[in-house]
Amino acid sequence: MIGIAAGIIDVIPMIIMKLEKAANVSAFVHYVVLGLIIPFVNWNLSPWITGVIISLLSALPVMIIVYPKDKKSLIPITVFSIALGAGIGLAGAEFIG
Repeated sequence: MIGIAAGIIDVIPMIIMKLEKAANVSAFVHYVVLGLIIPFVNWNLSPWITGVIISLLSALPVMIIVYPKDKKSLIPITVFSIALGAGIGLAGAEFIG
């Protein structure tokens, strides 16, 4: 449920901006998967920091693909990765761990 909520939060602005359907589905699936991974990683860090690190690392391949076509999109990708990664980490610690 945590990943689904994060995916919806990420995809709403993408739908409003009328981005490609494949990009929307990819972003949604990305956060659903992170919702299954982040809460179960224990690096002895604060859960929100763990979430941010994992979220940013998992966004790197997307950033590399997007960069040549749309350099400006790296800013929202980074901001959403930080915010949603931290949120997944905190929610996972609260509801799962």
